[in-house]
Amino acid sequence: MKTRYRRAEQSDEARQRRSAGASKPRPPFPKQHQRSPGLERKLVPAPQYRAPEYKAAGKLKGKTALITGGDSGIGRAVAILFAREGANVAISYLAEEQEDAEVTRQTMEATGVRCVLLPGDLTNPEFCSELIEKTVEELGGLDILVSNAAHQVHKESLEELTDEELEQTFKTNVYAYFWLARAALAHMKPGSAIIATSSETGIQGSKHLPDYSATKGAINAFTKTLAQELVPRQIRVNAVAPGPVWTPLNPSDPGTTPEHVATFGADNPMGRPAQPEELAPAYVFLASSADSSYITGIVLQVMGGETTGG
Repeated sequence: MKTRYRRAEQSDEARQRRSAGASKPRPPFPKQHQRSPGLERKLVPAPQYRAPEYKAAGKLKGKTALITGGDSGIGRAVAILFAREGANVAISYLAEEQEDAEVTRQTMEATGVRCVLLPGDLTNPEFCSELIEKTVEELGGLDILVSNAAHQVHKESLEELTDEELEQTFKTNVYAYFWLARAALAHMKPGSAIIATSSETGIQGSKHLPDYSATKGAINAFTKTLAQELVPRQIRVNAVAPGPVWTPLNPSDPGTTPEHVATFGADNPMGRPAQPEELAPAYVFLASSADSSYITGIVLQVMGGETTGG
């Protein structure tokens, strides 16, 4: 009898798993790979970023935001929901990603807001400072900073990690967050918000992503530290930790293979990666004082059923 009950429970779990996000693409995906940094338009299937079921309520009306890595992936989905909530948005990206950035701008401007495109290299501290100043100049201020851009390369072992690669990963993922936040604080007023993109790897670790995981752990610690400092200034600082998400980041990882891309997210409890549109509402929540005025210093986990402290 116990065996029969166990089988029935497993069957129920399987049905629930299939029904959760039934309309979302599931692996196996076509085998594919791109040269870094990758373009969203080349991904098959195309990432879902429009969030048709999302109901905007003007939560960010009159606000200005800067989103790094806003051309594609999570950044694009966040930029579009911010626009639908009434915010004017500047997005930064690498020059090679201009094509994706244009699509993002067209989609955002269709909602009636402004979108400013600011390409450049976040590993350059001067550019990070310029990025903040240009955002303020173009949009009249800065209320929300989303430090989202990231760099990753899978490694088979720590011995494969070069000093140059370590520096590239930390400068893109961590240093830029420090540089941007430091420059942004000169312009942010009470009620402003800073949001960083972390990762499940910053909580759980990943044996094939030693430097990337370390940067995400650093992001978590810096987020909590900066949040404590800025409480008296009424500026909230939080992070979002996604599980696997279908974006150009993974298919353009030089250390992965087309075969790995085809099964990306299959080992998640939901049996698939998230779509960018499933992450974006978390950023709206943390950006909106109407929703999260008493929330600062958290790492919000959006990990598809992975459960962990941290």
